[in-house]
Order: sequence, then structure tokens, then C-alpha cells
Amino acid sequence: MRILFPFLLFTLYTSVSFSAYILIPMDNTQKNHLKSYGIAYYVLQKQVEMYWLLNYRGGSFMFKHHSSLENECTIRGVSYDIIADVQSTAILQEISGPEVNMDAMKLEKPPAVAVYSPKDRQPWDDAVTLALTYAEIPYTVIYDEEIILGALPLYDWLHLHHEDFTGQFGKFWSGSRGEQWYRDYVKNNEETAHRLGFSKVSQLKLAVAKKIKEFVAGGGFMFAMCAATDAFDIALAAEGVDICQPMFDGDPADPGMQAKLDFSKTFAFKDFLLSTNPTEYEFSTIDATRLRDFIPAKNADFFALFEFSAKWDPVPTMLCQNHERILKGFMGQSTDFHKKYVKPEVVVMGENKSMGTIRYIHGEFGKGTWTFYGGHDPEDYQHLVKDPPTDLNLFPNSPGYRLILNNVLFPAARKKKLKT
Repeated sequence: MRILFPFLLFTLYTSVSFSAYILIPMDNTQKNHLKSYGIAYYVLQKQVEMYWLLNYRGGSFMFKHHSSLENECTIRGVSYDIIADVQSTAILQEISGPEVNMDAMKLEKPPAVAVYSPKDRQPWDDAVTLALTYAEIPYTVIYDEEIILGALPLYDWLHLHHEDFTGQFGKFWSGSRGEQWYRDYVKNNEETAHRLGFSKVSQLKLAVAKKIKEFVAGGGFMFAMCAATDAFDIALAAEGVDICQPMFDGDPADPGMQAKLDFSKTFAFKDFLLSTNPTEYEFSTIDATRLRDFIPAKNADFFALFEFSAKWDPVPTMLCQNHERILKGFMGQSTDFHKKYVKPEVVVMGENKSMGTIRYIHGEFGKGTWTFYGGHDPEDYQHLVKDPPTDLNLFPNSPGYRLILNNVLFPAARKKKLKT
């Protein structure tokens, strides 16, 4: 009996251990929301089945218990609970109920992530790159040459760094043309364009934008922030039209450019008016940054996330998972979007109702999807050129940065009927 009793205890312990799950809560009990996404990605790399529990405790993650995965949570400072198999079953039963706005998405394969960004250092930082690095999610930096030469099919998810696809070099000419970084930026882009067979940077950037559009049509996931949102659509609408003033490409812009825009080619925006002033730090009337000139901006600038049906609209539900529904605003070259220029079929996921502007939008194109998120850095209200990068160790629970990481993880999701 003395020998049998310890054996029974060991058998009971190991059976509970093997049937246990790890639950990573994503509500306000979580110590580090951002690194939690890195854990989710790590679990997928280890080929462990995982569920994203939509609207359950802020969009929690649940997967089979393994001691190595538990250790990784501890090392990265991520809060977690070990629950028995019967508890995980009860959670799935609760989520499956028709009366609750919850659902479970099975996450299967870690997406291959690419960041479209220049290889030479720019005098500003990119929030997505900061988020990926902090969360410990691997990514590859690619730029114009890789895209033109056909690298995009190697990736599932593409982020567009703060980028100007119109060939106007970010419209930094007025304030920065005397600075070395700007001269290098222009020189490098022009050399790349010529090396790849284009006579102008605007032609190169249009070709890149069209390659990205093909990537989305073929089933890719594209995410853009700040200037890359409206500049991307403007370039597509202006195909075959010279919208660049002489200081950008050496010859006059087409005086009839506005009437020649083709809005059927864009993802998100329509009927916008181009900015033809080369000294204006603006591409078009899409962006609503200037509204902040008329309000006490930082103290009044917030946007609300929309609530969607988890069972009927799982994609926008995933993209809006958060522990906060009201988020503080933040500026950028393209901060947010005037409603009247957003196409009616676009899914609006976040808006500033008091200003009448839209911050966070999503849509489908072909077999893939795109998401635009206005603003530059969710934890730096007015991030200026040459400002130091945000230290995310100070903002591990940033709801604004969470939206970025929702998008990174989204391509891994597959709908699966719950077994209860």
C-alpha cells in the first residue's frame, strides 16, 4: 500500500498535466499584452494547436499545456493560467452559445511577415517594426527591388512602412530639402528606379503599388499606417498621370491631373482632391490632420472601436480585439480620414465621432485583405522627424499597439466548428 499510494498520486498528477491547457487572458489582468502576441506566434511555430477566443476576456489565447510553453510565458513576463481540460471545455461551451457575442478561431500556421521599408536608416521610426521587435515576432525587411523582382509570394503578411507611393518623396521638400538625410533619400530612390529600368521614381513606386495590389488579390494580407495609406491609393488612382511638380521629377505636373484620376483602381478612397502645392505637407484631402488645429487636440482626441458579431463577422472582430474600446488618438502625416472620401463598401472599425473622422478601416480585394490604420505612433501623440523611438517597455499594455498585432496574427486564423 505504501508503494501503491505514491504511484496513484503520480498517475493522477501526470494525467491532469497532460490534459491541461494554458489560458493567456487578454483583459486588464494581463501584465504584458504586446508580448502575449509573441507567445501566440511562438506556440504556432512549435506546431501546437491554439484558439483565439474572440471577445472572451479581451480576446484570450488558449492552447495545450507544455512545460516549455509555460516557461516561455514566464520568461517573457506574460500572465497565464493553467486550467484543466474540463475548464477549457466549459469555456468553449460558453463561447459557442448563440446568446453570447463570442467565438473561437483556430490558429494554425505562423504567417511569414514582411515589412516594406528602405534599407537606409530614416529619421523616423515605424510603429509596426517596433511592435514586432518588442513582441519577438520575426520579420523580413524588403523594399522596391525585392518586390519588383517577385519576392512577395514568399510572404503571407506585408506591412507598408511610412512610405510615399506618389513619387513626391514624402513631400518633405519644403522643410527638409537642405538636410543630408533627405538628399540621400532622393538619391537612393532615383538610383533604384534607374537600375530597375524606370525613368522616374513615381513610375517605380506605381509599379511597386501594383505588385502589392496583385499580392492582395492573390490572397495576401496587407497592412498600412500613416502616409502609406492614402499615398498608396493616390498612386493607384493616378496611374498614367503625372501628379509630381518639377522639384520632384524634373518636369511639370499634368495641369488636368485631378480630372484624370481613376477611383475605381483604389482600395479605400474616392472623390478626393489632390494637393498640388509642393510646399504643403499633405497629399490630398483624404487626411484629416488639420482638424486638430481647431481643438485642444491631445486632450480631446480619442477614437472608438466598433463592436462586431464574433460569429457572423469574425474578421473585423479579430482585428478589433482589445481590453479598451476607447483609444487615445495620435497624429501622423496621415492621421485619420474624412468620411466622405471613404468608399461605402469599406468596413469601418474605428472612428472619432466628434470630429467625424475614420481611423481604422478594412476591406477585401480578390482573395486577400487590406487594413489601413491612420497615425504614426500610438504612444507618441505628435511624433516628429528625428524624435527618438518609443520604448515599448514603458507601454506593454498599449491598446493602440494591440491593433497592429491583431493584424499580424490575423492571417493564422481559420474558423473551426467547436467541439463541446
